Amino acid sequence: MKKSFFLAILCSLLIANSSFLNAQVASASEALPARKVGSDDMLPLLADDILEGDYEIEVESSSSMFRIVQSVLHVKDGKMSARLTMSGKGYSKLFLGTAEEASDSKGEGEILPLSLEQIEGPVAFEIPVSALNSSIKCAAFSKKKGKWYDREILFDASSLPSEKLLVSPKIEQIKLKDGNYLVKAELTGGSGRAKITSPVKVSVKGGRAFAILEWSSPNFDYMKVNHERFDADSKILEQGGNSTFKIPVYAFDKKVPVTADTVAMSKAHEIHYWLEFDSKSAKKTRKKF
Repeated sequence: MKKSFFLAILCSLLIANSSFLNAQVASASEALPARKVGSDDMLPLLADDILEGDYEIEVESSSSMFRIVQSVLHVKDGKMSARLTMSGKGYSKLFLGTAEEASDSKGEGEILPLSLEQIEGPVAFEIPVSALNSSIKCAAFSKKKGKWYDREILFDASSLPSEKLLVSPKIEQIKLKDGNYLVKAELTGGSGRAKITSPVKVSVKGGRAFAILEWSSPNFDYMKVNHERFDADSKILEQGGNSTFKIPVYAFDKKVPVTADTVAMSKAHEIHYWLEFDSKSAKKTRKKF
């Protein structure tokens, strides 16, 4: 009899606790319809894809009720974090995950405002950032409603200075018609001693472009574009020519980050550069390459 009595009490407590936790999660009818964040042409960027520093960055939100008025991204030692300044003081804590996970967490993993003593002005939070251009689930606890709300945010890498990125944040549709072109290109970065031959041979097909890039020396053995490796043309090197590569062109009229490995030093090492292709200079040619 006693055993049955205690089991009944235990079951009642579990049900009550479950009901309480569920009561802390806003239902779909209590929230505005979620907006999609990001676009399909965005490429996720990790901390190693960005030079160390502090940058203001635009943040997309899935809800107009979760508006971020300012965000400062901090990149250091292969990690990223962001200080989010909200439009008001309606949220008392955040959780990286779903609202249900936040409710079940029993406080573990909750992110509190940077200053609990702050009386005036909007509230701010510091959160870890796993990647840019990738949606992040972020539950927010409403002080007024006493409930967790499902949100999604996305840090837009294209809002960062292009010279601080080591990969392209998105693949753009090339507007040139299919064919072969000679296009003026400018190289920046590194020590400033390396040069490229300009105009550059560029071929376009189906909205994608590839460039045949010739350097001013034979001392580059490979290049990287968005983490993909491209080796120097061995035939050209064997014939005494300079390092030449066929690489994809992700965008025109803006700086595109590339990496080149030099063997000119006592020890080979990678150097970061930026290429900018001038679409207005593109001249169609019948030459095949």
